[in-house]
Amino acid sequence: MPRKVRDSHLENRTARARLKVRHKPYFRLIEPGLHLGYRKLASGPGTWIVRRYAGEGAYTVGNLRTANGEVVIADDFSEPDGARVLSFAQAQREAKGPRTAKAVGSYSVADALDDYFASLEGDGRTGHSLYDAKRRAEAFIRPKIGTARISALTSDRLRGWRNELAKTAARLRTRKGDDQKHRELRDDPEARRARQSSANRTWTILRAALNHAFNENKTDSDHAWRKVKPFKGVDAARPRYLTIAEAKLLINACGPEFQPLVQAALQTGARYSELCRLKVADFNPDVGSLAIRQSKAGKPRAIVLGSEGKAFFAELTAGRQGDEPMFSKHWGMSHQLKPMTAAVMRAKIKPAISFHGLRHTWASLAIMNGVPLMVVARNLGHVDTRMVEKHYGHLAQSYVTDAIRKGAPSFGFKASNVQAIGRQ
Repeated sequence: MPRKVRDSHLENRTARARLKVRHKPYFRLIEPGLHLGYRKLASGPGTWIVRRYAGEGAYTVGNLRTANGEVVIADDFSEPDGARVLSFAQAQREAKGPRTAKAVGSYSVADALDDYFASLEGDGRTGHSLYDAKRRAEAFIRPKIGTARISALTSDRLRGWRNELAKTAARLRTRKGDDQKHRELRDDPEARRARQSSANRTWTILRAALNHAFNENKTDSDHAWRKVKPFKGVDAARPRYLTIAEAKLLINACGPEFQPLVQAALQTGARYSELCRLKVADFNPDVGSLAIRQSKAGKPRAIVLGSEGKAFFAELTAGRQGDEPMFSKHWGMSHQLKPMTAAVMRAKIKPAISFHGLRHTWASLAIMNGVPLMVVARNLGHVDTRMVEKHYGHLAQSYVTDAIRKGAPSFGFKASNVQAIGRQ
């Protein structure tokens, strides 16, 4: 029988009654990577919380629940019944969870992917936001290791799959039923970087699915994939963005139905899917903001508009009913590809840029105009500045330059008229 952990603050109701009420749980390490917590509430019994290590320095935290999804409570006022009301010892056993031989033995990578995507959808992620992840899983994960049992995975096998994926030529759009077409396989440094970067994105999806399986007690260990690291130093090249002059050329080159969509993207930095779901009522003319009710991560946010953006949306929504779509034409998945390509060609913009590049354009120009990284991250829908720093941090170097030139020490040095030989 597994060892029962003792804790003088949590193991009986008398000790828990002396704890202060707070939202942050009182945690106790149960076994490596697993903590059991007790959340003391202002009234009523407390609840049991489970925190599990998910790899890469991250943890998952959630309420301990019954088989039918009810939140488990502590035996603060009632005797433990082994189901809905648990003592500290019983909560430990539930937190560790039953890892049956059947589940461990037969659970496959494909099962893990199915459960992972179902979990994301249950958390509010849209089909559109999961499209790329599911496409990568169907193309690169399921055919190669989908039938593999998770309990039989090894670091060598996963690393070999990752390395082979990085040697595969990029796929091209192929008519349904035809053999898959690929781009010509180049072996220059940039081509290798791009393939390794793509392999990293696919590996991130697989690792997330495997971590989800481990956290849901579908496998006994996560050691096999914890040892496999992504390729280093292969992050995507700095994102392409338009200058103000190029943006004006693009707007003028758009058709009448496509032009408002392009202007909205340039004024907000919103994703194409977010713009397509907008209603007239999502624009708040009083505060100059745009409500994004469902983002890629399934969470709502408000985009703060500049004066030009506020005027644009005010004109776009004038005299219209709140439940009308923001844009008169229905824009579905990938409907923006052809008009965007045509507009870029008419505007003679080189190198070409995608519609998603308009999001990069807003962020890049905002940062170069001095908008703080955290503010840009909030408007884009990121929880912190990591993604913004990764893609746009180099554009914020003006802060460093200005600070050094303003505050660097001065020693009264005066430049002479002497010049190095060969310089004019």
